[in-house]
Amino acid sequence: MRLLEDLLRPNIKALAPYSSARNEYSGCTAHVYLDANENPYNAPYDRYPDPMQNELKKELSRVKRVPIERIFLGNGSDEAIDLLYRCFTRPGIDNVVAIEPTYGMYRVCADINDIEYRPVLLDDGYRLNAENLLHACNSDTKIIWICSPNNPTGNSFLHDEIVKVINGFDGLVVIDEAYSDFSSCHPFRLELATYSNIVVLNTMSKAWGCAAIRLGMAFASPEIINVMNKVKYPYNINLLTQRHALEILKNSYEVEKWVRTILLERSRMVSAFALLPCCKQVYPTDANFFLAKMDNAQAIYDYLVEKGIIVRNRTHVALCNNCLRITIGTKSENNELLSALRQYC
Repeated sequence: MRLLEDLLRPNIKALAPYSSARNEYSGCTAHVYLDANENPYNAPYDRYPDPMQNELKKELSRVKRVPIERIFLGNGSDEAIDLLYRCFTRPGIDNVVAIEPTYGMYRVCADINDIEYRPVLLDDGYRLNAENLLHACNSDTKIIWICSPNNPTGNSFLHDEIVKVINGFDGLVVIDEAYSDFSSCHPFRLELATYSNIVVLNTMSKAWGCAAIRLGMAFASPEIINVMNKVKYPYNINLLTQRHALEILKNSYEVEKWVRTILLERSRMVSAFALLPCCKQVYPTDANFFLAKMDNAQAIYDYLVEKGIIVRNRTHVALCNNCLRITIGTKSENNELLSALRQYC
């Protein structure tokens, strides 16, 4: 890996971060707060939240088995994605490489930050080829994006193939494990000590059922985490989000039950879709959704919308012609979808 200072955008390297009132007395015990120009009469919402989310990170460290100093928390994973561009890529100069198809925000954030985005097609089985990804890189490539399990295809990539990318690249390899709780694959967040150039993304939006609170995670070396904390907005995670996240993390047994239920429903739905005359293929999945190739995805999508059933039409995405992406819902929601499709087919 190149030295971190060589990967950093020059203005970020020289940046003096904003010092919030609550950071300046860190480590001290206080009970009178006259430092942040807050209104003292609407407890507990009158005070700014912990800018470093220390209590929440302590609980996440226990659950995710990642040291606190390797954890960054963002307003959804999208904040971490955008921060990585803002910290490590120079607008109009650098580029990033990503698999295709994949999560669309990698490209959107590249466009926002004026960074060249180099997509590399997966093969016909949606498999990743490390050599193809590395071949797309040059001396101005700062980041490689890999989503595994991948969105919208649902499949996980071979561990050894991802390791080839990590070992063959001297920039940052970002592995988005948003759907890893639905997969039996060994997560890369547990290999941070082995690979200094990886950033692993995770989220509370999927398995944890907390999409509404917008809490994303990035796991990386302490040096990379320090850079991200330097650039983030001072109070980027609000009090309500921190409190609800703590509450759900302390009830992880309930989440495990949800995941088991979703996996059972996933198996049932995949089998049922394979029997539909209008379904041509169901692709393997390690996520809480699956990709299905239909005989006419647009027509089926429009028909389902009229029925009040919303799925994702991916027919215009590379390698996904005539494909629908189906999220696993409750048993009754899944049954309603199957009933509508059986009437259509």
